[in-house]
Amino acid sequence: MPLIKSQIKRTKTNEKRRLLNISFKSSMRSAIKEVENAVAKNDKDAANKAYSLACKKLDKAVAKGIQHKNYVSRQKSRLATKINTIA
Repeated sequence: MPLIKSQIKRTKTNEKRRLLNISFKSSMRSAIKEVENAVAKNDKDAANKAYSLACKKLDKAVAKGIQHKNYVSRQKSRLATKINTIA
């Protein structure tokens, strides 16, 4: 445990941010899984709707500094490729 007042405050804010980041990452992963489930069911309309939501969440993760831009770019590309395989 820190003894310095500023470090005690910093520890509290770090814990708050950590919990928020975990929550956001979870919702982001859920959005990605929705796209994958729609692709598995060969439902192109649902996949496109879920893809737009997933892209929004992924881009927000980059803006917040939660995920690296290359990770997000790779995920978006991978999902788009899966959607394009639907006939």
